[in-house]
Amino acid sequence: MAAELLTGQGVIANNLQNYDLCYRSFNWQQERGELNGLPENKGLNIAYEAIERHANSELANTIALRWIRKDHTTQDFSYSSLQHLTSRFANVLVNLGIKRGEKVFTLSGRIPELYIAALGTLKATAVYCPLFPVFGPEPVFQRLSRGEAKVLVTTRALFEKKVKQLLNRLPSLQYILITDEEAHIDKNVLSFPRLMEEAGDEFSIPPTDPEDAALLHFTSGTTGMPKGALHVHNAVLMHYMTGKNVLDFHKGDVFWCTADPGWVTGTSYGIIAPLVCGVTNVVDEEEFDAVRWYSILEKQQVNVWYTAPTAIRRLMRMNIKPRDIYNLQSLRLICSVGEPLHAEAVMWGEKTFGMPILDNWWQTETGGIMIANYPSMKVKPGSMGKPLPGTEAAIAEITDTTINIITEPGKQGHLVLKKDWPSMFRAYIHDEDRYKKCFRNEWYFTGDLARKDADGYYWFVGRADDIIKTSGHMVGPFEVESTLMEHVAVAEAAVIGKPDPVIGEIVKAFIVLKHGFTGNEKVQLDILAFARQKLGAAVAPKEISFIEELPKTRSGKILRRLLKARELGLPEGDISTLEKS
Repeated sequence: MAAELLTGQGVIANNLQNYDLCYRSFNWQQERGELNGLPENKGLNIAYEAIERHANSELANTIALRWIRKDHTTQDFSYSSLQHLTSRFANVLVNLGIKRGEKVFTLSGRIPELYIAALGTLKATAVYCPLFPVFGPEPVFQRLSRGEAKVLVTTRALFEKKVKQLLNRLPSLQYILITDEEAHIDKNVLSFPRLMEEAGDEFSIPPTDPEDAALLHFTSGTTGMPKGALHVHNAVLMHYMTGKNVLDFHKGDVFWCTADPGWVTGTSYGIIAPLVCGVTNVVDEEEFDAVRWYSILEKQQVNVWYTAPTAIRRLMRMNIKPRDIYNLQSLRLICSVGEPLHAEAVMWGEKTFGMPILDNWWQTETGGIMIANYPSMKVKPGSMGKPLPGTEAAIAEITDTTINIITEPGKQGHLVLKKDWPSMFRAYIHDEDRYKKCFRNEWYFTGDLARKDADGYYWFVGRADDIIKTSGHMVGPFEVESTLMEHVAVAEAAVIGKPDPVIGEIVKAFIVLKHGFTGNEKVQLDILAFARQKLGAAVAPKEISFIEELPKTRSGKILRRLLKARELGLPEGDISTLEKS
């Protein structure tokens, strides 16, 4: 059922008012013309578009970054002050001898030094790579080693706990910059504040080809080493365009992306997009806390909020009516990404905030949002939305040798994207064969299954390797999970295929119950009967297990493969991004 999207009391007109017209007439060259480019036609640099062009304009004194400490106090950085600080860090890198294309990593919480280092690295034409601070020593080693890190910016505590023991295994790592040390420790472990104090605050960004490497993001594989997806400076076009048309940034907006920069969303939309679009970017040092989050929305007068399904599901499980307690009149748009958003959550947003939560879809490899629900379009709860202007998506049948585009509405197939959008990853570092396997002719193979309806909306079915084959049926986990979520007792659900000698696989569900419900036989039978009635006997779960929490990545993706591995006693594979309770 479609629901009409509210538009913040109609105060601000949407940037993208007519999707169909924009999609037909969109031109990337015209979009490029809205950015400045480096002076004297010396190319395109992400940091220049994010900082310099605003610092040299009427936005110079506008707050670019508002950092909220754990104790709720704040520190503001204007575009002008951020210009000087990021220039200092760029000079630090040059003074250390770091060259174009060499890798600079951060391992820290959401502290100002992380954002300064990220943008300063891009100014210096080095490559920026963020790491989650919750990683243990081995995941840190894997990424620093595979990424051939030259510089690591971290805190003293994280250095002592997770990095110091690795140094003799990381010959390429030349310098470690400690953000909370006032003096250098030795010739390789240096004080970030002291280096910054000694560096000049003016920096001329070198010529930067749009295809120069800029960002390196690691994404976990099912087994083996994590994959390193490499992006280029031209990705800024996607960050800018999606900030304008999906997140609907307007002059004077206050934006809050709850994602950590260790996840691609936290870099693309927690750093780059809001700054490129010239709005105020809120950064909270603390982790999830419902009361704290609602207080931030109120106190900071957030206009646009970008968060993850895992956080939304947590909020749904709490008996809080935020509009009865907090003044959220400034909030006009809520978006979600990380795991497909169930229809129940979309409609919960309508009931709770007076606006549906707008889901969008993309991957580490795509570098930016590719399919989205837009403020100006009707929302079909549970749908991914429609492709971004300037991109082309399709549903396809894929064999070992062919790819056939499916035009029949509603038919399930592989979700593919036509190559060469600006933020498309350019490589998996040190894994050319894996990279080549992602493409078939002019199409990028996402690894997701989906369908497209007669109105052009896309609907997520599941990861291709999560599809369950039962009694001759191909069952997508998302369809079953969405139905289970409709049951009054179910807070969260995940399903897997469990081998069965007769029918191939049975559908098994793992259920997190809402507060007040107990996982007894009566509730189990009631959920099974509910699912059978809604889905039919062939698709409904045959087994249910009640668990306290679903295993998820920090970006909110349910790790179904981990549920399956544990159920069957198989190796768990890479769990370095597993969310810790």
